[in-house]
Order: sequence, then structure tokens, then C-alpha cells
Amino acid sequence: MLLGSIFLIILYLILQYIIAWISFFNNLDPRLGNSTWRFSYDYPVIGERDISDLDDKDFVRLRRKKNKIVLLMYSVVLIMFLASMSLLSQFLLFFFS
Repeated sequence: MLLGSIFLIILYLILQYIIAWISFFNNLDPRLGNSTWRFSYDYPVIGERDISDLDDKDFVRLRRKKNKIVLLMYSVVLIMFLASMSLLSQFLLFFFS
């Protein structure tokens, strides 16, 4: 149980670091929006849709970086959920056996 708790604390600190990066990317360009949990594709962009680097290189590359960080955040949240379920089952087995 102790190792599971330490693992969850480490994952929580990693999650806070990732969220700080997402807020940093959000502050670089107002077109990315302010949400932490959404991919930047969901936001309406003024003008034509910039799918390739030809339209607006800086914004498209920034959006792709932010989307990779958001995907990493979702991965860490999933690992945290699985680790918390494992810790909870160990906790219940310890007290009910």
C-alpha cells in the first residue's frame, strides 16, 4: 500500500507539471482557448481552417504541441485511475481479510 501511495503522489505531481505546460501553451496564443481538458481542434478558429503548416505555421505547430501535451495528460489520468483502483483493492483486502 505504501508503494501504491507513493506512486499516486508521483503521478499527481507529474499531472500538475503537465497542467502547468497546458496553461503555458494556452497563454501563448488566445486562439487556443482557456480550457485544460479539451483538444484545441474543438475551438472555432477565425478565418479558414489551418490544417497544414502553409496557413499559419506558428499557430499550427503550437496547437500540435498543445494537443500532444493534452494527450499525455489524459494518459497520466488513466494511469492514475488504474493505480487508485489497485490501491483501493489492496486497502479493502487488507481490512476485510
